[in-house]
Amino acid sequence: MKKVFVSLLFLCTLSIPVFSQPLAEPDDFLNSDFHKHRREQVRMRLPANSVTVFFANPVRNRANDVDYVYHQDPDFYYLTGYREPHSMLLIFSEEQHDANGDVYDEILFAQPRNPRAEMWTGRRLGVKGVEEKLGFSKVLVNKAFHEYDIEFAEFDKVLFYDFKNDVRNTHAEGDLYELIAWFKVKSGYPDDDSSLLAIEPKKQNLDTRTLDVIMKDLRGIKMPEEIDLIRKAVNISAIGQVEVMKAMKPGMSEREIQGIHEFVYKKYEAEYEGYPSIVGAGHNGCILHYIENNKPDIKNDELILMDLGAEYHGYTADVTRTIPVAGRFSPEQKQIYDLVFKAQEAAIQACKPGITFQELGQIARDIINSGLAELGLITDPGQNHMYYPHGLSHHIGLDVHDKGNYEALEQNMVITVEPGIYVPEGSKCDEKWWGIAVRIEDDVLITKDGFELLSDMAPRKSDEIEALMAQSSPLDDFELPDLDN
Repeated sequence: MKKVFVSLLFLCTLSIPVFSQPLAEPDDFLNSDFHKHRREQVRMRLPANSVTVFFANPVRNRANDVDYVYHQDPDFYYLTGYREPHSMLLIFSEEQHDANGDVYDEILFAQPRNPRAEMWTGRRLGVKGVEEKLGFSKVLVNKAFHEYDIEFAEFDKVLFYDFKNDVRNTHAEGDLYELIAWFKVKSGYPDDDSSLLAIEPKKQNLDTRTLDVIMKDLRGIKMPEEIDLIRKAVNISAIGQVEVMKAMKPGMSEREIQGIHEFVYKKYEAEYEGYPSIVGAGHNGCILHYIENNKPDIKNDELILMDLGAEYHGYTADVTRTIPVAGRFSPEQKQIYDLVFKAQEAAIQACKPGITFQELGQIARDIINSGLAELGLITDPGQNHMYYPHGLSHHIGLDVHDKGNYEALEQNMVITVEPGIYVPEGSKCDEKWWGIAVRIEDDVLITKDGFELLSDMAPRKSDEIEALMAQSSPLDDFELPDLDN
């Protein structure tokens, strides 16, 4: 009886559209005009008689029949607003004509509607939805690319990002695996592993370099709509730091601290974290990309380094604070912390159009090197050491390490400023410094004449941090049942 019911239900899903009502979602996503304008900017930068091809991100498997939450390729989202997999975008430098005489200069191949699949994995826009919501005039279902009449060999340049060959075959017609395979055949891409029709490679017009230059130029300079979303992501992240400062107590775990940050993100409707959260207490803070966050009992005399960022509507923040678990810095911790702050503040104050990333980085490095020499961790400021092993700045936006150029700062760039000092146990210095790890990271918008510090909602000065940590937290009385009974 149960099997008959399921079969009848399946037949109903094939004949009756499901989820016909629009999906209720926030109204502050980037609109279709933004994405259209970005596509136009790509088109303006294309070489004559060329086409550029973008593919959606693959679906990533977590384990067995469970996939990770899907996250669109940032370039693809930037240009389309489309958040579904198994799709591709073509942008042409000149107008094209199809068999019906219609003129177009871009085309999106999208997932088709599928009532049964949508019952399991959620609504799809389909061709009509992409046209109406995303503003594309020419949209085809993904499987139509197989028969799509295009001669890539007739273009002087075919621009695309080279393949990583890490896409699973879902065996669904028109999936990303097939889209890539069909593109390789149609374009003459040399692929020894292809089981499809073997043709003579036409490599001379296949360009896997120029597209990245175009996208770095575009994405490195933020539009006003993007700055609004980045600002919100940064504010959310800074508030997370503030709430943790108030809630911090010895005996908490790294994972618990991570959870408070990420709860704040979700409270503000941030969809994701922009990158794996880094919460390192004591010596763990010396591991730059420490993401295990599994220390169960944070000690009273430790610092905890918290490098986290909320991702809001595709745009991520990147904010780091280092605080004393006990609420007050020890003398050694304060000396290192204040030195990092001094270096960061000098670099932030120097931010303006025209200064180079290299010059900005050298300002912070010179201050840190001089300070380390004064404290006796190194013998002189010119000594090579590993106490500050990373750079000072990177772009943020759709990626935490966003695309952009790394020469001179320009208006409407959004960058991090993040000096740090890390003294692992066993370092060749006085043991009193061992285990101290400090990074202070803020997000900075470059303005016409200077900068705007976006992440100033979270205190940076050591005395301000101590004052905030003395305040009560809404979580002070939050207790869960003991599971050890």
